Amino acid sequence: MQRPEEAEESAGDGLVRNLRSLDGGMLALVGGKAANLGELMAAGLPVPDGFCLTTDAYRHITGAPHNLLPALAGIHAALKPGSGSGAPELPALAGLAAAARSAIQEAPIPSGIAAAVEQAYNSLGPEVPVAVRSSATAEDLPFASFAGQQDTYLNVVGAGPVLEAVRKCWASLWTDRATAYRASLGIDPDDVALAVVVQQMVDVEAAGVLFTANPVTGRRGHAVIDASPGLGEAVVSGAVNPDHYVVDAAAGRVVERKLGDKRVAVLALRGGGTETVDLPPAPDSSCLSDAQATGLARLGQQAEQYFGAPQDIEWAIDHNGTLWLTQSRPITTLYPVPARNGTTQANGNGNTGGTRAYLCFSLAQGLTRPLTPMGRAALRLIASSIAGAAGFRVPDPRRGPSPYAEAGQRIYIDATTPLRSTVGRQILPRVFDIMEARSATVLRQLFNDPAFSVTRRTPWGLLRHVVPAAARAKAPETVLRGLVRPAAALRRMERFTAEFDAALALPGDAGPGERLDHAERLLQTRLFAIVPAILPLPALGFAMLAVAGKLLGGSRWDELQPVLRGLPNNVTTEMDLELWHLAAAIRDDAESSAALLTQDPSRLAREFLAGRVPPRLEAGLTRFLDRYGHRAVAEIDVGMPRWSDDPAHILGVLANYLRLEDPGLAPDVQFSKAAEAADAQVERLVAQARARSAVHAVLVRGALRRARLFAGLRELPKYQLVLGLAEVRRQLVHVGSTLTAAGVLGQPDDIFFLDFDEARTAVTRQAGTGETGGTGATAEAGNILDLVAERREAYARELGRRHIPRVLLSDGTEPEALRPAAASTVAGALAGSPASAGSVTAAARVILDPVGAHLEPGEILVAPSTDPGWTPLFLTAGGLVMEMGGPNSHGAVVAREYGIPAVVGVPDATARIATGERITVDGGAGTVAPE
Repeated sequence: MQRPEEAEESAGDGLVRNLRSLDGGMLALVGGKAANLGELMAAGLPVPDGFCLTTDAYRHITGAPHNLLPALAGIHAALKPGSGSGAPELPALAGLAAAARSAIQEAPIPSGIAAAVEQAYNSLGPEVPVAVRSSATAEDLPFASFAGQQDTYLNVVGAGPVLEAVRKCWASLWTDRATAYRASLGIDPDDVALAVVVQQMVDVEAAGVLFTANPVTGRRGHAVIDASPGLGEAVVSGAVNPDHYVVDAAAGRVVERKLGDKRVAVLALRGGGTETVDLPPAPDSSCLSDAQATGLARLGQQAEQYFGAPQDIEWAIDHNGTLWLTQSRPITTLYPVPARNGTTQANGNGNTGGTRAYLCFSLAQGLTRPLTPMGRAALRLIASSIAGAAGFRVPDPRRGPSPYAEAGQRIYIDATTPLRSTVGRQILPRVFDIMEARSATVLRQLFNDPAFSVTRRTPWGLLRHVVPAAARAKAPETVLRGLVRPAAALRRMERFTAEFDAALALPGDAGPGERLDHAERLLQTRLFAIVPAILPLPALGFAMLAVAGKLLGGSRWDELQPVLRGLPNNVTTEMDLELWHLAAAIRDDAESSAALLTQDPSRLAREFLAGRVPPRLEAGLTRFLDRYGHRAVAEIDVGMPRWSDDPAHILGVLANYLRLEDPGLAPDVQFSKAAEAADAQVERLVAQARARSAVHAVLVRGALRRARLFAGLRELPKYQLVLGLAEVRRQLVHVGSTLTAAGVLGQPDDIFFLDFDEARTAVTRQAGTGETGGTGATAEAGNILDLVAERREAYARELGRRHIPRVLLSDGTEPEALRPAAASTVAGALAGSPASAGSVTAAARVILDPVGAHLEPGEILVAPSTDPGWTPLFLTAGGLVMEMGGPNSHGAVVAREYGIPAVVGVPDATARIATGERITVDGGAGTVAPE
């Protein structure tokens, strides 16, 4: 049996490692900071010598993970993922964190640990000044840097003070900021421990921070350096206005220099500690020479190449002019550079033959969230179908056509070719004026960039692909029929959609391989065919509106816009009104109303799926879902549950409708008023035309009639596409269920975190091994489960990303970040694009996700973007503000149809407007102003 004093001695065994012995595979033992320093040394970069006290020491004094100190046991239990109670509120969390810090500071340090630290410190030299830095296992990670979350102590001299600084570092693992940050990321406290780096101080002349890519614009290859006299703490803490340098690392030259006032410096004191001193003004004094700045940029470039990602580096220059790197971690805020056609970009900078521009298709679809791997795989096949229909060669449809790209689990399209074309410059921004106006503004900004100068001035290249595709789809015939026989055109379209719907199904006894074949066949050959079959009619509708404007002598948009209110033949409007009629029917049933108004929508959804809700609610919702259950929020992603899978969102909307008490605000009443107002506007415009001539009146009436008849069909192509995607999802769920039963997947929807190649491989292996499988089958299943878990984790991280660039260049530059903000003419107002005329003043309600959202009647909905899954909220909204979108984007069109004022394309609206704040939305001026 080991004696207590022997246990004390053994506590120090193997706890100290020289920095040169560390590498990235030792994260759990030495933490992120120490592991990265070891890697920098392995790369041959200049790093001050030192050692690391491993996480074993922290676990020893805290009793982690199984015999925790009582105060730590409490906070571990409170923050444990899956505890069911969620993370505590900030005040309670701060109290738990303070108790944890006190417990660590009061815990005795075993003599073995103290001796190990003292021995390692003395090996550096007698009374050598050192920096004592925290190095947590959840720190300096590719997805979360945790910069500044734990403590650092500079210019510590003597073994005793070093040991005391070590204790403070341990306790700083539980600072309020670090604890809250980890809780926000859902990091399991049992997985977190802290090592401590003890590193020789540099006899510093200047120090600061180096980013190997521009953290504001995203541009790779441009190193950004902030420098100040003395220790780098002044720069890191923000205590000084430093010198600022931008260096083109490849060219080895300083491209921008901005000297700061450098009024203070943090200096090391003789004997230990630091002091902050005031410095005399030196406006013309530069901390770095050009040679030093470019030298730092070269070191940063070496570190970036070694780690394979842009780095955030702390550095110092000693009085002999030697450059030192004291810390390196990934820059976690950079948006990934788009990878074309499923490939990885060379050197991480995306340059594959000149600068290219990528346009975010996800945002153009009103989708801010990432797409699941299978969702992206499905859209790659659809994109390949589109490219093939236009006559472009697609070598591998599963990888998508050449313009297809992905970044941050979102879809980007290479827009370089149209930007370099005269015709492309005319068409592409105008399309995005309608879909997503801010994207159009950024695209036009690139017109002046020499990298995108026009190289193609004729339309023949485009026509060579478009004309045959339009002819094969019989688009000219559809347009002609719409002009001459509009009712017949509608009947033909209805027959086509019915045939499309009938072709989606697959016999119920099909095997998993057949189901995968059917899903891929739908995506590659069937789904896109619906678009050219329908789209000419809504295009004709909007064209007829423009023709009417021309016939009227150039009528303004605000005169023509009311014609588009209360449009018929809009499937989304019909869906919303049917949901309102369901709410009206339920209102008369006390049991159903009580269930909706008193129960949580998620719980009620589970009850509905189990057949345990009041009969009227069950019957009405079942009818609604039979027709519209294929829809969803973010519905272009087959990985997203449909409303028929989880009707919680619809139940929440129904509850909102029941709270609407003013009969004048009823959506069907509002829609009827809008239609009547549109008919009245048509008559006014016809009267204006009659004043010119009877022929003008006949032509204007015919044009406006067709505008109203066909413009509402703009929602139908997507509606039918989503119907097809829902069938693809249904087939994939069947496959996922089969693989789950065989133990290959953990649950059926794991299938959406594979792509088609991986799913087919899993099905083949499952079929080859039989149901019982064997050792090999178990190993293969384990690999797939690990892959799914890794992708689920990455997807969850991307869900937290708030800023998605509309346009990205292949060097990582975000052009919108280079554009100065537009000045508003209204004091305190936010500016956007006018979307639906009218003005309303009411309380704002910021909603980031419509599922389970509550919107009081008359409140102004403030959202990042919207798709059809949001539109039930529009029925009770008093106004709309969106961060994305153009005047003919989905949200704008629906807002006009419902007659609510709307402004779209308002930068950062969800962050700059608070729920409950009273704002005025002027849909004509395009402004959002505080009351």
